Amino acid sequence: MSGFSSSWLWSRLAAGGWWLGLCLAAALAHAQTTTPPSLHPASAPAPLDVADIGHKLYSRIPAHDSLGLQRGRHMLLLVPVVGYSQQTGGVAELAVNLAYQRPQANVSTVVGAAEYTLNDQLIFTLTSSLWAPNNAWNFVGDWRVMHYPQSTYGLGMFTSTTGGVVSMDYEYLRFYQTAFRRIVPNWYIGLGYQLDDHWSIVSRNTRREVTTISRYSYGVSGRSISSGPVISVLHDGRANAINPQSGYYLNAQFRPNFKALGSDTNYQSVLLDARLYLHPSPSSPNILALWSYSAFTLTGNPPFLDLPATGWDTYSNLGRGFIQGRFRGKNLLYSEAEYRFGITHNSLLGGVVFANAQSVTELSVVRGQVQDGTFEKVVPAVGAGLRLNLNKASRTNLAIDYGFGFDGSHGISLNLGEVF
Repeated sequence: MSGFSSSWLWSRLAAGGWWLGLCLAAALAHAQTTTPPSLHPASAPAPLDVADIGHKLYSRIPAHDSLGLQRGRHMLLLVPVVGYSQQTGGVAELAVNLAYQRPQANVSTVVGAAEYTLNDQLIFTLTSSLWAPNNAWNFVGDWRVMHYPQSTYGLGMFTSTTGGVVSMDYEYLRFYQTAFRRIVPNWYIGLGYQLDDHWSIVSRNTRREVTTISRYSYGVSGRSISSGPVISVLHDGRANAINPQSGYYLNAQFRPNFKALGSDTNYQSVLLDARLYLHPSPSSPNILALWSYSAFTLTGNPPFLDLPATGWDTYSNLGRGFIQGRFRGKNLLYSEAEYRFGITHNSLLGGVVFANAQSVTELSVVRGQVQDGTFEKVVPAVGAGLRLNLNKASRTNLAIDYGFGFDGSHGISLNLGEVF
């Protein structure tokens, strides 16, 4: 496909924009409401985190200073984790969370992880959102280096985890970096560069090595590169992205990939990411969080591993209840709602319940030409989770969730900080 019509583009944006519009409408409706209720009313006990409990048990462990960020201190959290996920099997991980706050600015965060899994995967990730004083600039990064054998299930929604599974093995470098400049309060224009480089790609089914998956041949073997600039519009009204308490977030990205910059093919994509945080009760700190994520291929054919897919967003959180890569297609729609509540009065323990739904477009190949189809099927998931307060100053929780997908999928997920 060498070009696209305005009617095609608007139909795609309309298909994915209904939930985005709902988020924005609700956000604007609540823009003038009063400050959300305090997390810890005067009658409630002082908040506690894991360090405070450790201090009570062993006095040499320092308790956390809940005002540390406002005083300019850096909050560094190192968390060794031994766990399990569907995609990795058993995993040993060292997670790093750094938070600090510049004068009159949002909380800056750096989240890193080094992981080794029983599926012979080696993963290094570093994501960052750094705010300049007075929120004049926001620098956002997503860097990854991975050796990542994984299973893939083909394209579209009519796939199975038991039949037609293809095992892929590859190395991966991701370098995403964008600088946002504030134009009016909470609104930013961003310019950046994004690189996805996969090499040593080998794809095998139960019988042999393959060079196409669901009749899609781009980036299935050998090497694939997507490289191009990214132009973004950002609104971020959250004071703390680790654990937002109110406000809304919107990020719209346009990414043209060019052969001149190293890409295998010329193609264009759009990403729309919207999040909204509400307090259903004016007397309760409990939060209703809403998330909409839509990714569209406007023109061209991205490499297979760069197509929108379950669990391949920035923090690998899209689609709790499903294995990473479960659904993949040229266009993706996703929405999620989560209710967050306290369990203990001292905020040490909390809980969530959530529900999500996703769909990708089907694909057909006619006379060797890839043709994109329509959204034909939606698969939801539901689940619940626990929250353990690791650092009350930065509001960092250890999130432990279990989800059930309506296609028979289910699984546990771990996060340092809230899922969205």
